[in-house]
Amino acid sequence: MLVIAVLGSFVAFLDGSVVTVALPAIREELGGGLAAQQWVIDGYLLSLSALILLAGSLSDLLGRRRVLALGLWGFGAASALIALAPTIELLVAGRVLQGVAGALLVPSSLALITQTFSGPAQAVAIGRWTAWTSGAFIAGPLLGGLFVDLGSWRWAFAINLLPVAATLLALARLRRTDSDGDERMPGARLDWPGAVLGAVGLAGTVVALIEQGSLGWTHPLVLIPLIGGVLALIGFVVRQATAAQPMVPLELFRSRNVAFGNLATLFVYGALGIGTLVVALYLQEVGGWSATAAGLATLPVTVLSIALAPIAGRLHGRFGPRWFMAGGPAIAAVGFLLMTGAGERPDYWLGLLPGIVLFGVGLGLTVTPLTAAVLGGAPAGRSGIVSAVNNAVARVAGLITVALLGVITGAAVFDGEGFRRATAATAVLLLLGAIVSAIGIENPRRRASDAR
Repeated sequence: MLVIAVLGSFVAFLDGSVVTVALPAIREELGGGLAAQQWVIDGYLLSLSALILLAGSLSDLLGRRRVLALGLWGFGAASALIALAPTIELLVAGRVLQGVAGALLVPSSLALITQTFSGPAQAVAIGRWTAWTSGAFIAGPLLGGLFVDLGSWRWAFAINLLPVAATLLALARLRRTDSDGDERMPGARLDWPGAVLGAVGLAGTVVALIEQGSLGWTHPLVLIPLIGGVLALIGFVVRQATAAQPMVPLELFRSRNVAFGNLATLFVYGALGIGTLVVALYLQEVGGWSATAAGLATLPVTVLSIALAPIAGRLHGRFGPRWFMAGGPAIAAVGFLLMTGAGERPDYWLGLLPGIVLFGVGLGLTVTPLTAAVLGGAPAGRSGIVSAVNNAVARVAGLITVALLGVITGAAVFDGEGFRRATAATAVLLLLGAIVSAIGIENPRRRASDAR
């Protein structure tokens, strides 16, 4: 089951980052400037973020395996469309469809783990899931660079068909051997008004954030989505407070770890979204590195994340998540502060590598305890929606920081000054995540049986 959960969400995390080093090659072949590059990334994140809450509810309502299978079929079809796209508009449309399918993958795959494992075994399983999915996200630039330099950027998307097919085969085999069926919430119904309000609210506000950089806040294409999105989000909260069976029960946030864990997620994943992007673009646009070399530059982050995530999973199960969630982002923040000293010509060994290593250490110590702390506050049968909320926060955070890249860097997007501003902003976000975790996260009380 763990292998299925990892494979099911692997492609969604991989495609969240594989495109970063492929952007120059996509621009060269299909055209488009910075706005088009932002939409290649944010088209995926926008649909994923807008629908992931609905997907979490569907996971609890219809069963994790059914929703996972549906997401896999959709992701495979969208990946094929992107690989064959003749225009930038069709590529962005494919990325939007990919995000729709990706929204179905992550909550259902992680909920499979919480459904199957319990106690210390669950902490270890979450650690392994986190290691591989985080590794997929961080390894994306390297894999994308290899495809760009050795073949075509199109292979970075076509390759998704292999893990999709493998996971579908594993699911089919599981259905034949597992007689227990798929866990669902009895008597549950889907909150359609809440689903629509949540999707419209997230989509409207994010579109406004993306377009305001080029159109300005007073433009109708910015102002109308912004006002509509904010009103829809207010309506969503009201609906969740009054509905008989809300999609996101507000009482979930009475748990300190659910509430503060999601706030820490907002800062940490916002930093991750902008930090990984600007390093890849800086090395290619300023340093003149190849796509493969830019991907290799972040390989230490991948190695450290995969190595440390299971260790952090075991240790947080023994000592609690609080200080891992506080110390990890703080270490990563120091790494990005060190990178602010890089100049107009990248000095990888002295200017970037020490900071990249610290970033990898901090990330490896953070993600597993963060995921486990949030899921640990989920009531029985609600792991799907709690996972969806946390993943929605993570994706929206990355989407917003990417959308605001031009605001953060000013006119100097691809030079040394822009890189310094972006890495400093990343460090600030990581430090905020560390502070929130230190103040708000609670370590669960240890039972007497755990102490022996």
